[in-house]
Amino acid sequence: MEIMNYLEQKAAFMDSCNSIDQARKVLFGIPMDSTTSFRPGTRLAPYRIREVSEGIEEFSIYQRKSLSELDFFDAGDLISPFGNVWETLRRAEQTAAYFLQQGKELFVMGGEHLVSLPVIKAYHRFFQDLVVIQLDAHADLREDYLGEKMSHATVMRQVAELLGEKRVFQLGIRSGTREELEYAENNTYLYLDQFASVIEEVKQKIKDRPVYISLDIDVLDPAFAPGTGTPEAGGITSRELFEGLLKFRDLNVVGFDLVEISPPYDPGDNTAILGAKIIREALLAY
Repeated sequence: MEIMNYLEQKAAFMDSCNSIDQARKVLFGIPMDSTTSFRPGTRLAPYRIREVSEGIEEFSIYQRKSLSELDFFDAGDLISPFGNVWETLRRAEQTAAYFLQQGKELFVMGGEHLVSLPVIKAYHRFFQDLVVIQLDAHADLREDYLGEKMSHATVMRQVAELLGEKRVFQLGIRSGTREELEYAENNTYLYLDQFASVIEEVKQKIKDRPVYISLDIDVLDPAFAPGTGTPEAGGITSRELFEGLLKFRDLNVVGFDLVEISPPYDPGDNTAILGAKIIREALLAY
């Protein structure tokens, strides 16, 4: 099966170009929420983010750049066989690897957080010294969740085991089990309930290694991002998030994803609109 047959485009992010050949950056969605543990609906996010992207400006006042100055291609959404987690993950990894082989930089929209794993697996094939920055409310370091090793609650445990010791930097975390925190002591850099104050330290530790940023929308306080499956009080503000994302521009960022927006719990599309703005800033910054 041709990789592009795994993808379908029902809507396009604003100002995306018409040809993948001229684009260095590729945006695509992985609309899966098969392991969501509390409030489902994240599979609806990629489509909704694209729809509401028309409501924000192409120009970023923070970066003084416009999407019209970029050549980025919206490849659409992965066709996900409902209920088949393993096949969805396989297709996601193959699709990501296909684009990376063409020298593209990927910007991925979930879906639940488990969709980050196959993309990071594909990246690790091309960047052996890859590190991951996780922006999240939850540690996601469980060995299993309700007996399942593949879950949005285990995704960063899977990533840490894939990349090796101390390759995952976890910022904004404010929820986790005792066992997760004990695992993090030896295997990740876990910055409990810290974000802006530790960014410079994180940058110094990473130096020039290739970086993949995985942004779970629940790193934000639910007051700013109510449309998510597992809201956790006490998070950062949207202003703090944008300031932090721009500080990461100094790093060698090679990939980015935004996950866990859940439109059914998003009054007024506030979280989806925020998501569209995050995608815009990431496309322009990295």
